Amino acid sequence: MSFKLPKLSYSYKDFEPYIDRKTMDIHYNKHHATYTSNLNKAVLETDMKNLSIEDILKRAHMATPMIRNNSGGFYNHNLFWEILIPHSQYIEPSLYLHEIFKKNFKSFDFFKEKFSTVAANCFGSGWTWLCIKKNKLIICSTKNQDNPLMYGIGCEGIPILGLDIWEHAYYIQYQNRRLDYISSFWNIINWKKIEENYKKII
Repeated sequence: MSFKLPKLSYSYKDFEPYIDRKTMDIHYNKHHATYTSNLNKAVLETDMKNLSIEDILKRAHMATPMIRNNSGGFYNHNLFWEILIPHSQYIEPSLYLHEIFKKNFKSFDFFKEKFSTVAANCFGSGWTWLCIKKNKLIICSTKNQDNPLMYGIGCEGIPILGLDIWEHAYYIQYQNRRLDYISSFWNIINWKKIEENYKKII
C-alpha cells in the first residue's frame, strides 16, 4: 500500500490569525510530506507493506522506530487536517455533542479546560487527544508521534480529535507561547467532523 499526502480542502491562509499561512505551508509540505515519504520507504521491504495505516499503528510497538515514528506522523497529521476548519466557517458544537460532553466531562466548558490543561502540561513534543475507550471519552497525551491506536503507550483508544503540540505546529507565530496556541485552537475546530468521528465508533 502506498500512502499519499491528503489533499486539503482549504488554503494555508484560511486559518489566520489563529495559525499563520507560513506555518501551515511548512507543516503540511515539509513535515507531513516527510512523514509520508519516509513511511512508504520504511514499510516497503516488510510484511507491513500491504497493511492499512491503522493496522500498522496497532503493530508499531513491534516495529522499528522508523516505522513507528513515521506511521504515527502520517496518521496523526491526517486527522489533524481533517478536524480543522477555517474560522469563517466555524460552527459551535451541536446540542448532541454538548450532551455527549456533559455525560463524559460534566460540561463542554469543563472538557475544554481539561483538554487545554493536558495539552499545556505535555512535556516536550507530542500530541493531545480526545479518544473513545470502552464507549467513553478520555483525554490523554502521547510523546513524539505516538498514537492512541498503538499498544502499551498509556493512552489507548480510538482518536476523534488531536492537537499537534510539536513546536513546528506553532513556533513561527507563537514562539514559546504554547498556551496562546492552544487557546487559538478552539476557534478552528470542525465540530461537525468530530461528531461524525464519534458516531462512526459509538
